Amino acid sequence: MKKLFYFFAIAITLLANTTHAQRPGYVLVIHGGAGNITPERITPEKQGLYEQKLTEALTEGEKILASGGNALDAVVAAVQLMEECPLFNAGKGAVFNAEGKNELDASIMDGKTLKAGAVAGVMTIKSPVEAARRVMDSSVHVMMAGRGAEEFARIQGLEMVDPSYFYTDESWQEYLRVKAKIEKDGRKGTVGAVALDQNGNLAAATSTGGMVYKKYGRIGDSPIIGAGTYANNESCAVSCTGHGEYFIRNSVAFDVSARMLYLGETLEKTAGYIINEKLKSMGANGGLIALDKEGNLSMPFNTSGMFRGYVKKGEMPRVFIFR
Repeated sequence: MKKLFYFFAIAITLLANTTHAQRPGYVLVIHGGAGNITPERITPEKQGLYEQKLTEALTEGEKILASGGNALDAVVAAVQLMEECPLFNAGKGAVFNAEGKNELDASIMDGKTLKAGAVAGVMTIKSPVEAARRVMDSSVHVMMAGRGAEEFARIQGLEMVDPSYFYTDESWQEYLRVKAKIEKDGRKGTVGAVALDQNGNLAAATSTGGMVYKKYGRIGDSPIIGAGTYANNESCAVSCTGHGEYFIRNSVAFDVSARMLYLGETLEKTAGYIINEKLKSMGANGGLIALDKEGNLSMPFNTSGMFRGYVKKGEMPRVFIFR
């Protein structure tokens, strides 16, 4: 009996060591939107700025992961840096709606607990992704919208700003062009991040100013759990960018996870299929970033470009713009 117990103890120890050895360390993946992004539309100087900010966002999130911090804190840190950068369509510099106002959306999800939080149509919260985190952590709800979300943020002590904070001349000129032509201009994009921490937990977050010249209180996929954001430790973490109506109708972020769990597909296969076949066949443009529990990542997009990048434990950050 003692020998059997000894053998069992050794087996458990070996299994634990093997599991620990196979753990991929940490990984962080980010995106800054997909669209008609080509070298002809972005000057070399601006390309350098995008690469710099994507690298800074990766570095900001990696600091947390490298010190043993959790994936939730890492995705918030990476997204917040992009929210503060007017190059992207999130936070400062977000696109204007049909009334010439900035309406912001964001969401976050914890792969360990499946808890989630989101805000939609907010106009005075400096960091929408931080507000989404508070909805998840400090309320019994998943999504809050408009003035209710802003009042909740004030009670939570989040930094509030005048709507003019989000204004940039570039976004305003874009609004005026679109208003005159009644057409879209997709050069600036939604931002998002997915992370795997050293404890094996996944998290995802997405933040956006929505579609330029949007009307009637339009809400896209970014603040909707399962459409633009999803995370589950058993499968993957996902953040999407693109034509939100299609991502909502196809529950894209959840679909990546579901296909992995129910069909046994790899992350690369399922993410590539959804973006390059399923959505493309419907005429939907966009992309996503995804990360599975083994540390494998995927960044498919069916447009000419997508601002994106990743960093892994022991490696330098890598960022990309064009195909």
